[in-house]
Amino acid sequence: MKLNSESLLRVITSIGVFGACASGLSLQAYGQGAPADPSPIVADSSKQMRQISAASGALVAEAQELMRGKHYDAALEKLDGALKLTDLTPYEVSIIYQMRGSIAYEQGRNARAITDFEKAIESGGLTPEEASTLRLNIGQLLIVEGKYEQGATILEAYMTQGHAITTERIELIISGWIQAQDYERALPWAERWLNEANPKQRKHFDLLYFIYSNLKMVDKQEAIIVQMVDMYPEDKTLWENWAALGANLGRERDAFEVTKLMYIGGMLDTEDDVMKIVQYYSFYEMPFQAAKILEREMNAGHVPRTSDRLVMLSDLHRQARDYKKAIPVLENAARLGAGPKVYAQLGEALYHDGQCGKSEAAFRKAIDLGYNRAKAWSLIATCLYESSQQEERVQCDWSDQKKANSARQHLRGRAYAAFGNVPQDTADGKFAVKWQAFIQAEERAETDRCKFLTKVVVEECFKQINASYRAKIITGGELQNVDEKCRAYIAKFDEKYKGLKAE
Repeated sequence: MKLNSESLLRVITSIGVFGACASGLSLQAYGQGAPADPSPIVADSSKQMRQISAASGALVAEAQELMRGKHYDAALEKLDGALKLTDLTPYEVSIIYQMRGSIAYEQGRNARAITDFEKAIESGGLTPEEASTLRLNIGQLLIVEGKYEQGATILEAYMTQGHAITTERIELIISGWIQAQDYERALPWAERWLNEANPKQRKHFDLLYFIYSNLKMVDKQEAIIVQMVDMYPEDKTLWENWAALGANLGRERDAFEVTKLMYIGGMLDTEDDVMKIVQYYSFYEMPFQAAKILEREMNAGHVPRTSDRLVMLSDLHRQARDYKKAIPVLENAARLGAGPKVYAQLGEALYHDGQCGKSEAAFRKAIDLGYNRAKAWSLIATCLYESSQQEERVQCDWSDQKKANSARQHLRGRAYAAFGNVPQDTADGKFAVKWQAFIQAEERAETDRCKFLTKVVVEECFKQINASYRAKIITGGELQNVDEKCRAYIAKFDEKYKGLKAE
């Protein structure tokens, strides 16, 4: 996981190249060898090698004074004149080129400064320590000039030769290797920078996270991001990087848990943020929680009540089997000028809620807008049939008119007609034909059942009436022991068996 451009900029600038590139260069030595009079100084050979002649010393002193007044071009003329002198010692050449390099640096001509400093070293007039210090300056200037690898290599060599390893120099080396995109060379210095920092600052952690990221050192990446979150819990970017790291590693559940903590902590307040946590809950089959969050953030104004977002909310309610909550959301989406799919979803939600009349109206609107006619009419018919099953069953002792006008029979008839509206040349049409056959068979079964039950009752009553007639022969008088319901069948018994005697 790479840091974003803003974080990267913060890393680079925080460890960036520092301005004191010539800080190791002391100009005090330039005038020390200049004699008070123009006569040459005679000394032993070792001292003579570190002194300046009267001729060159005068020019160097004048140049030094001009430099103090920032008259750099005039100072350069003096130094160029000094270089034209004959019999200059290596030491004199080194002093002149150091001064030229210092002027070039002050003028912002870093490439010229590097060249002059290199000539100063090549002159052979510097001690090893002086040459090493000047190389440090060159390394810093190389980094400024974009020659990162060269500059960082020189700086590394300087510090591995026993010189002081300062924080500023470590930062320069890190900057050079990062700019050269050699993260392996930058890593040990960055780790040292963090370990030795007191106090440790955000830039130390940002830098290491950036390097670990580029080197694909996932375990260390994760370890340092956890430290950073612990130190800077209010920084949303850190939490986002932590979650993204988990997602990139295929540990979606970890990413989800981090995102949940962000939401609980109040960090997710934009539409994209909210949709991220909603999608996580939906992905992990928690539609109820996802719908609750989405609805809450809509009410808070973080997510707009657009048709698309309302449809998503209704989908979550429907996934949670909470159709009553899905219905008003879909009705709202429909009012915003939604297409056929929204009306179909509204019809389906109403269907599951048992509101077949409203469901049919919604599906009809969906059909008018181009929705699948076969699917719509299939659901309309199914809703009507299922509703019919909730109504009171037709009783056999009802009159034919009461049976025909019953709610169950009415809804079943509407379902039969609705199935007839399903185009038969579709897959749904084939099922619709079977449903119609089933409804007809169900009606026949009810009729046959009533006929059978009536036949059973009549037969039982005829037995009872017949037994009563037999008793009458012996006891005389009226028929006795005939139930009230069976007395209605005496006339039919007499009609069928008139003239027959009881046995």
